[in-house]
Amino acid sequence: MTRHRVSLRSAAPEDADQLADLWADVLRRVDPEAQAADVRSIIERVRPLHDERLIVAEYDGKLAGAVHLRAATITPLNLEPVVQTVSPHVFPEFRRHGVGRALMEASVAFAEELGIAHVATAVVAGSRDANRFMARLALGPYALLRVAPVHLVKSKLTAQRPPVVRTNGRPLTQVLAQRRSLRRTQAPTP
Repeated sequence: MTRHRVSLRSAAPEDADQLADLWADVLRRVDPEAQAADVRSIIERVRPLHDERLIVAEYDGKLAGAVHLRAATITPLNLEPVVQTVSPHVFPEFRRHGVGRALMEASVAFAEELGIAHVATAVVAGSRDANRFMARLALGPYALLRVAPVHLVKSKLTAQRPPVVRTNGRPLTQVLAQRRSLRRTQAPTP
């Protein structure tokens, strides 16, 4: 397969429906129309920015993949600049045609343009192919992002809270503290 069949360009609002299909697994869990509206909103927000880009890869003129690039810091605490390569996705029928490599080359070119020394990406933990692809490009694990609904975390925290034992309506710790205090005041003086 020749590389010249892959071309890159900035995303346009008319790409929103196809990008919503491409990124359906990473977008909000809403109906497809709302997902397309979200993508359109992202495209419009990113267009005028110099530190963010939404890049689309075409293979023989057909939308084959996309990536969102953003200059940021590694974390809010580690202020080392990094280009976040967010959701580099390729439609299954275009995999192994150089599309993913072209998207990652766009990430590297964007980092070089901004004078940033690092690129980072996140891939789905269960995606063996994506993880192997990123590892072959020298992208090693830095952190593991874990996500859960707030109500679920709250219920787990509540379940793990140690039980409060009450005696006569008061927490056990207060009862024990009062007993210690009484012992000190009732102790015989020599």
